[in-house]
Amino acid sequence: MKISYNWLKQYANIDIEPERISTILTDIGLEVEGLEKFQSVKGGLEGIVIGEVITCIPHPNADKLSLTTVNVGGDRLLPIVCGAPNVTAGQKVVVATVGTALYYGDESFKIKKANIRGEVSEGMICAEDELGLGISHEGIMVLANNAEVGLKAADYFDVEDDYIFEIGLTPNRSDATSHIGTARDLVAGLNQLFNTRKYSLSLPAVDDFTIDNTNLDIDVIVEDIEACPRYSGISISGIKVAESPDWLKIKLNSIGVRPINNIVDITNYVLHETGQPLHAFDADMIKGSKVVIRKTEHNTPFTTLDSIERKLDANDLMICHNENGMCIAGVFGGTESGVTSETVNIFLESAYFDPKHIRKTAKRHGLQSDASFRFERGADPNITIYALKRAAILIKEIAGGSISSEIKDVYSKPVNSLFVDVDLKRVDRLIGKAISRDVIKKILADLEIIVTEENDETLKLSIPTYKVDVTREVDIVEEILRIYGYNNIEISGKLNSSISARPVPDLEKIQNTIADYLAGQGMLEIMNNSLTKADHTEINNDIRSDEIVNLLNPLSKDLNILRPTLLYGGLETVSYNLNRKSPNLKLFEFGSVYSRNDKFEKADGIKNYLEEDHLMILATGKASVKQWNSPDENVNFYFVSGLVNSVFTKLGIEKSKLSLKESESDSYAYSLQYMINDELLAEIGLISTNLLKKFDIGQDVFYADINWTKLIKYSTSKDIMFRQVPKFPAVKRDLSLVLDNITRFSDLKDVALKTERKLLKNVDIFDIYKGSNIKEGKKSYALSFILQDESKTLTDKVIDSTMNKILRAYEQQFNAQLR
Repeated sequence: MKISYNWLKQYANIDIEPERISTILTDIGLEVEGLEKFQSVKGGLEGIVIGEVITCIPHPNADKLSLTTVNVGGDRLLPIVCGAPNVTAGQKVVVATVGTALYYGDESFKIKKANIRGEVSEGMICAEDELGLGISHEGIMVLANNAEVGLKAADYFDVEDDYIFEIGLTPNRSDATSHIGTARDLVAGLNQLFNTRKYSLSLPAVDDFTIDNTNLDIDVIVEDIEACPRYSGISISGIKVAESPDWLKIKLNSIGVRPINNIVDITNYVLHETGQPLHAFDADMIKGSKVVIRKTEHNTPFTTLDSIERKLDANDLMICHNENGMCIAGVFGGTESGVTSETVNIFLESAYFDPKHIRKTAKRHGLQSDASFRFERGADPNITIYALKRAAILIKEIAGGSISSEIKDVYSKPVNSLFVDVDLKRVDRLIGKAISRDVIKKILADLEIIVTEENDETLKLSIPTYKVDVTREVDIVEEILRIYGYNNIEISGKLNSSISARPVPDLEKIQNTIADYLAGQGMLEIMNNSLTKADHTEINNDIRSDEIVNLLNPLSKDLNILRPTLLYGGLETVSYNLNRKSPNLKLFEFGSVYSRNDKFEKADGIKNYLEEDHLMILATGKASVKQWNSPDENVNFYFVSGLVNSVFTKLGIEKSKLSLKESESDSYAYSLQYMINDELLAEIGLISTNLLKKFDIGQDVFYADINWTKLIKYSTSKDIMFRQVPKFPAVKRDLSLVLDNITRFSDLKDVALKTERKLLKNVDIFDIYKGSNIKEGKKSYALSFILQDESKTLTDKVIDSTMNKILRAYEQQFNAQLR
């Protein structure tokens, strides 16, 4: 939110420099994230002065140029070559001297001493568009004869310097979404900081508001008082829509609001002044002279001011006339009823809408406006009439016209001030310091919180309706403390602590151990949002729609479900890095995944929703960078599976209890599942090309998903046992087999270990192939076998005999063939 320093000074007698104000605002809870200088004319017209053309003759070497001498108040006349057709001697003009920077949009150029067609030029006589004072470029800017030669142009044109505070407003501070709200807090902060009462808040008066006639009476009907508790409006006739005066355009430009016309600009000005959104309708477009606030039928088409046709929801509140909608209440206007250059009569709206309705509508349609920003946080229901009068007075002053109706005010259930009882001793205890009762009452008075009753121990307070976040005693304590100053609360020299037993197993320690191991292997840890978009789950059929946990009130369409897997966030990270020329990635992430399960019920009473912790390992590109003494290698299935097996080993998972099986999935080109007691512990595989295309990834990505919750359940802590290293070497032999598609590696491994119990130490798979030269319904496995006799060296005869025995077992049980 942008707040103007000059604008603040209209409501508070501030005499402190902007940099100090920035610090004070942050200290009282309005964090200033940035402070920048604003000038009503870019560059502030620095180096530009008022001059007088003394002589003007045609350029001897150019038909369309003139040679001039210009008096700018210096000790000599400046020779300037000018190309404007309207330049003549005796004119008072605006001159950019040598070294001056002129701006055109975001670009700029410096005036230099130049030689133009053989003649020296030491400056530039400017047109209004070159100065940023207008859009005309028909000729140079000619001033009145009484303009003072040598006067700085910034002083002549009254260039305004301002400072803009960028405030990171928290969602609960709806009372500070305006210059008046910010000024109110600032006054309280300044009075407390300097122990004075000289600073005060001054609001614009609306006493001059008068009703001129009742010739344009427009009726107001509120059909849904829950969504619209208050609706106020007034008619103004005979206005002239035109460009806004400079002071109004400067105010809006300073906070980044684009001026449109005087009527719209006034509504925006009052919004940023008071925090109350307003909307002006072309009264002649209100059919039946009736404004109806109601909800429409589902999927009713409505074209908003951005010329986009939107399908309305049945819960969207609309401002309508007798036939159709004119505006999405509190969010966005429509194309047919807005103020245009042809508008003569207007109906001015000032309403209070239910925050929940506005928030849901804005999110539903992906619309964010200055009005919805304030309504969804909670506007002040009792400021609508004041804001209406303030805007009406400004419209009469700037655009003319007459107020042509009584104020229409539908307010069925008035919102009254809330009363809160405060125990002063409890205030001291919560703050940690006894603050003077007089100081507390002064702070409350500056914040316009009224003390209605008091004694030595308690205060009864009336809370203004614009402070929607102050409803309890503890909220009052927060209000007092932020103005008093957190920095003024002394830190006690006493440190309190409690001893607590660490859980067994220590899940945090285990996770950190594995994270340290993976980081030591060159992996990078990532953390993704636990919210993702539902569109990801529609890419394949691995996740059913009835398993997805949808958000009732999503922040956006890109964050509308709880993630059912860590994979999508990992692929987004890969895509982001690939687009920034980082193709070699080795990543891991610990995180929760969520799903619906109607049969699930947790001991603590949570039904139908399942949350599990998972560990993702993801790798793509090169496993290592090429060095002079080593080649570069791409990551592969075995790189990831090696990491997974190491994690299992570190957590004491007995490999003998694990079973492996191949799986088919839309997410994977191929994958292998690790099972224990028929529960899926982990899955490793190559991500399918179709899925990678959805994330704009054009290289292989290998992925492992470990169910961390289940892994911890099966992990064990065992003493480390050492044994002597065998004196006799191990031998490795490979077999390439053609097998039926249904054959599983885990079955092959089990048969081999049962066939040779003494010499066979391990069986592994290092290649899987399907394609040319392999028959339909078949696949090729490449297996490696580790043989070792701890008492003697193995001979070729023994090795061959053992391998033949294993091969015969495969042929008998799996119909295997050597490839």
